[in-house]
Amino acid sequence: MIKGYFNSKDGAPFFRRDLSWLSFNSRVLQEAGNAENPLFERMKFLAIFSSNLDEFFRVRVALYQQLSRMEKSGKISGFSPVQLLEKIRDEVIRQQDRFGNIFEKEILPALEKENIRLINHTQLSPKQKEFVRKSISAEVLKYSRPIPIGNGKPTPFLDDKGLYYFLRATDKEKPRIERYFFLSIPSKQMGRFVELPRFRGYRSIMILDELVRFLFPVIFPNDLVRSSFEVKMSRDAELYLEDEEGSSILEKVIRSLPKRHTGSPSRLLYDGGISKAHLKIIRDALDLKKSEMIPGGVVHNFNDLFSFPIGSKRKYSNPPQPPHIPKPFKKRSRLIDLVGRNPLMLHFPYQSYQPVVDLLMQAAKDPHVTSIQITLYRVSKDSGVCKALEIAAKQGKEVLVFNEIKARFDEESNIFWGDRLNKAGAKVLYSFDDLKVHSKIFLIKRKKGRHLSTISYLGTGNFNEKTSEIYCDHALITPDKVVANDLDKVFSFLRTRKDPGKFKEIFVSPLTLRKEFSKLIDHEINEASGGRKASMILKMNSLEDKEMISKLYQASMAGVKIKIIVRGICCLVPGDAKWSKNIKVYSLVDRYLEHARIFQFHHGGKEKMYLASADWMHRNLSKRVEVGFPITDPDHRLQLKTLLDLQLKDNTHQRIINKTQSNPFNKGGSTKPIRAQKEFFEFLRAY
Repeated sequence: MIKGYFNSKDGAPFFRRDLSWLSFNSRVLQEAGNAENPLFERMKFLAIFSSNLDEFFRVRVALYQQLSRMEKSGKISGFSPVQLLEKIRDEVIRQQDRFGNIFEKEILPALEKENIRLINHTQLSPKQKEFVRKSISAEVLKYSRPIPIGNGKPTPFLDDKGLYYFLRATDKEKPRIERYFFLSIPSKQMGRFVELPRFRGYRSIMILDELVRFLFPVIFPNDLVRSSFEVKMSRDAELYLEDEEGSSILEKVIRSLPKRHTGSPSRLLYDGGISKAHLKIIRDALDLKKSEMIPGGVVHNFNDLFSFPIGSKRKYSNPPQPPHIPKPFKKRSRLIDLVGRNPLMLHFPYQSYQPVVDLLMQAAKDPHVTSIQITLYRVSKDSGVCKALEIAAKQGKEVLVFNEIKARFDEESNIFWGDRLNKAGAKVLYSFDDLKVHSKIFLIKRKKGRHLSTISYLGTGNFNEKTSEIYCDHALITPDKVVANDLDKVFSFLRTRKDPGKFKEIFVSPLTLRKEFSKLIDHEINEASGGRKASMILKMNSLEDKEMISKLYQASMAGVKIKIIVRGICCLVPGDAKWSKNIKVYSLVDRYLEHARIFQFHHGGKEKMYLASADWMHRNLSKRVEVGFPITDPDHRLQLKTLLDLQLKDNTHQRIINKTQSNPFNKGGSTKPIRAQKEFFEFLRAY
């Protein structure tokens, strides 16, 4: 439970952004502790929690540590950076305790019931010991690297996300002589789990860390290892492009990428059982502050649970939900003609992403297509979307690609595809210094005789076939010429940075999106103030922008009924008698990652509905190029309203966001279990 929020000058309450994010990660941890989830799904949620926390320390905590080193750093949400780091540290320790309890007291016994044992180095049978010595020890010796520390030794460098043992050893012949080492655990080279010969009917699996511990006598033939504790380093992942030389943003990113692995320490996670004396040796050896060190369990880096050799994953996982091919897309041969006649909608991962790739591939080969314009943010390594663009460029079509290479942790993939598309003949534009391009759009133009036509794609998720299998997103494909003209203006803005003029249908940040959504909220406020029905349903990943939250508080106080479904950060404080008595906030965490942004307004009975690539965060509304777009087709609106209705009624995986951020499950409503993601999958079978 994360308590507390701060008040702005006018008294409006706001949750602190980073503590709200930790509350979201706590919801992920709840799913790991949910015994109704299949065993391997619970293990995956532990892995997601661990991975999320790694990135949080590499990005957000690293930022506050940078600020804390400055002599004059202002307050953040009412706290100094040092105070905020303390709050974060306290909550992370609490969550890691919960993590350890789930793993040790729930997951391991559940594995045992399935005749799977995760054994430690003291539990090896004679046969298993022989197997390790003969089959594995040579590889461990090849990659395990002892690093002596102390006694004037140079400061050792621990790799980002690297796993190490801190060891205290004594010389076999001179036991009074103590030596200290870091010893690398070669999980990147060998994988994290080793399956050993069965023992007493059990499948025996050993984590590599324990196997290395068993081999200490081989790794240190002249020493006796007296104690060992595992540690893990996380480093600042920011690229700091302003410090790089280069004539273009591309050059700066390329120069800065290698430095990510050598960034300042943002967290050293250590075994909580270590003594204070040994902790001081580690701190001194690595030149760390107390705030940069976080106690954890005996073993770290549970992100590797994704690769746990559990056996039949089908038995221990959610039942398969293979994505549907929507009926209009089943005749794949002439998709380009189909979508050139009627607007169509796709819902991922419930429906297949393949029609998007097929459409672009057909456009690439269609002799009547003259141009394709697209924005790319995160693409898969083996991207069918990029391959289609490559073919189009090679066939002489005009291909314009805006490639956002500042998409964190995907920079190298985006650079690779940018270079490949450029060599194929596409015009590739790269990031702006001051804006990220986060929109998910493409525009196809065709000319058949004298007839000019367009196909516009507007989505909430990236052009990424891989993530489309687990991210919940929506896409509109339309021949609407007004929308096409608006998209043309977006691409003109991306080419020139000049004012593109007015948009007729779509909202674009940083130009109009904030203003247009504010106008829609104002309309609801006016309706409620006049005693008429007024309501909103808002679904997004994150709600952080203070201006938009203040507008929602204003709407609540006017009597507008507001329901919000937010996956992650929510800085709006619900349940306040003055500010938010008409606002209900919910969060859904289930097998798929909720990623879509849907905005529904009653609008005096003339309902308006929009999808967008943007969350209501300051960065999305003011520092990114984003696109919001209306859903006008009645059937498309029905599909999205059905989704929203199911998610608001979910009583199996939905939480209530409350003042204390305690994340209680919402078990009210229907006596029948309602699992929104499963029921929406079934609903879409009709389409």
